Amino acid sequence: MKRRPRIYYSDSQKALMWERWKQGFTLHEIGKIFDRPHTSIHRILAETGGFRPAQRSRSSTALTLAEREEISRALVTGESIRSIATRLGRAPSTISREIKRNGGKESYRANQADQATWERARRPKRCKLRENRRLAHIVAKKMRMFWSPEQISGWLKHTYPCDESYHVSHETIYRSLFIQARGALKKELLAHLRRTRGMRRSRHYTQKTAIHGQIVDAVSISERPACVEDRAVPGHWEGDLVFGSGSSQIATLVERQTRYVMLVKLDGKDSQTVVNALIKSARRLPQELYKSLTWDRGTEMHAHKKFTMATDIQVYFCDPQSPWQRGSNENTNGLLRQYLPKGVNISGYSQVQLNAIARQLNERPRKTLGFHTPAEMFSECVASTG
Repeated sequence: MKRRPRIYYSDSQKALMWERWKQGFTLHEIGKIFDRPHTSIHRILAETGGFRPAQRSRSSTALTLAEREEISRALVTGESIRSIATRLGRAPSTISREIKRNGGKESYRANQADQATWERARRPKRCKLRENRRLAHIVAKKMRMFWSPEQISGWLKHTYPCDESYHVSHETIYRSLFIQARGALKKELLAHLRRTRGMRRSRHYTQKTAIHGQIVDAVSISERPACVEDRAVPGHWEGDLVFGSGSSQIATLVERQTRYVMLVKLDGKDSQTVVNALIKSARRLPQELYKSLTWDRGTEMHAHKKFTMATDIQVYFCDPQSPWQRGSNENTNGLLRQYLPKGVNISGYSQVQLNAIARQLNERPRKTLGFHTPAEMFSECVASTG
């Protein structure tokens, strides 16, 4: 069988490839630009886990090629190391090391020395998680609890404010997961990320649109009070349905100020079933902590008037195809997929089991809350209303 020739890309082609990847283009779309298969694009990007390699540059304190040429000429005329150092404004030890590393006085050549130094600098730096195994153990433990790298990074700074040896950026965690050559975190932890994939993707990679329909007498989100929009007071919620296989679904509710989550078991997705379940859930909270509910244009809320009559909670509806207007809920639904993956039948989950999942979500620190947990913030609200 004849082997296919290997495809090579120039530096400029790779630069364009990385730029399109950052912009959210798919592998197939990038492949069409070069008239190449998407697999050849994947090969380039996957080498560094979907992270664009940093452009190499020389240190500002390193010897330049011009200085090395001056050293070479001075050696030919028999000039001393101290004299060369004085003229170049360098330490004698710097000049001495430079000559010894690159062939000695008899064999020193400026161009060869410059190239050799550039090649020696190529060695990778050991990452912090590989150097600090205790820190790597903490990161791995939190990931198994489905904490995101950003949550872990923020929590470490919050927990160890004066010990920088326990500070690590979320980008370092991601790189250690996607670039296995670092040898810091096991590849199996990738399954605990919110999005399980083999390499890092741009945040622009996908655009989700909301399911929407015609709702009779819907009150637009534009009529929602300003205090709801700026999250100034608690008690305003966002809701949506999360679907599983076999026509299974649950309702998700997120409080806008504290990001506190409630999950509601549903026996069907028709409007009467959904609204009845939401009414039952709403009655568990004091009126001060449940003042409004913002939903998308899904037909499951056709009976929104019944919900408002039973609970005195006003329902506001997002504009069509505008899921960002319920941003807290959209984000939470993404987190929830770590516990209830797509394709799984969720009808078998009891309300007790859903409450346990919600508890785990509420005990995860959030960047937007200063790495406090939704449970902590919501408990303060409950105490203030009591």
